[in-house]
Amino acid sequence: MANTNYPSANNPQGERPVRTKDNSTKNIVIGVLTAIILGLGGYLVYDLTRDKEKEQVFVASEAKANTAIDSLRTEYNDALLRLDSITGSNNNLSGQLSDNTAEISKLRNEINRILKNKNATQAELTRARSLIAQLNGKIGNLEAEVARLTGENQELASNNTQLREEKTVLESNLQTTSMERDELASTVDVASTFTASNITIKPFNEKRNGKEKETTTAKRVDKLMISLDVENRVARSGPADIYVVVTGPNGQVVTDPNIGSGTLTTRQDGDRPYSFKTTIDYEQGTRKNISVPLRRNDFQTGNYKIEVYQNGFKIAEGIRTLKKGGIFG
Repeated sequence: MANTNYPSANNPQGERPVRTKDNSTKNIVIGVLTAIILGLGGYLVYDLTRDKEKEQVFVASEAKANTAIDSLRTEYNDALLRLDSITGSNNNLSGQLSDNTAEISKLRNEINRILKNKNATQAELTRARSLIAQLNGKIGNLEAEVARLTGENQELASNNTQLREEKTVLESNLQTTSMERDELASTVDVASTFTASNITIKPFNEKRNGKEKETTTAKRVDKLMISLDVENRVARSGPADIYVVVTGPNGQVVTDPNIGSGTLTTRQDGDRPYSFKTTIDYEQGTRKNISVPLRRNDFQTGNYKIEVYQNGFKIAEGIRTLKKGGIFG
């Protein structure tokens, strides 16, 4: 029978039947799209899973790095505690340990630099661990050195105690001898004082031509020449100071503006101002002459008292009278 468009029992509405070839193409497209969607979904799931795994690995690595740094810090802090224990209780030994402490300071600076770096590499952390091991070695050497020095100090302390005890015994035994020695030294000191003789006091008028003439007229006197001999058989050879005190008619000590004066502590007369001091080079057991000038432009009329001191004792004394000049004075 020929095909017609009229309705039949199998196609009551008279619709055109779908062709089989079109349905197959549609199914293929749907299948491809479904596969693409499923592939994209799978890739997204894979990509998310991979990112999560990467994040977990990073977190684990960071935690591991933090754990390593914390472990290094713990080792480092333990080393510092050992070091503080040594240096804190042995400050008196710091000078003797200066060489080791300089090297330790260098190690500490390098370790601190690495541990403060938040981005320290594994190589740097490995180096930090090696440096901490070196630090502990240095601290071990310090502990051994401290132990040795402490032992030596204890031995010295024991020896010092014994020496102090022996010194006390000696001081007790020598106390009487020391007193006798001091008395003898005092006797020798007094005995070494010079004796003086032949004291002379001559007033002079100094001329412009350099010549000088002895005179007793006060207004013409420019210089008093004081001379005496000293000697002693006990005094040792060497320098000796001689002090001269010149007291004018007005009771005041006369000084020479060109010669330094000062105050003398005597053994019998207390502190006294002196007119001048001279130092002689004495030879034991010999007699030595001393001549010292006192110059002034304003000598007064009256008596001038001259006193000579040595070793705190007065050894000579004399008086020179200057007169008032006459009409032709």
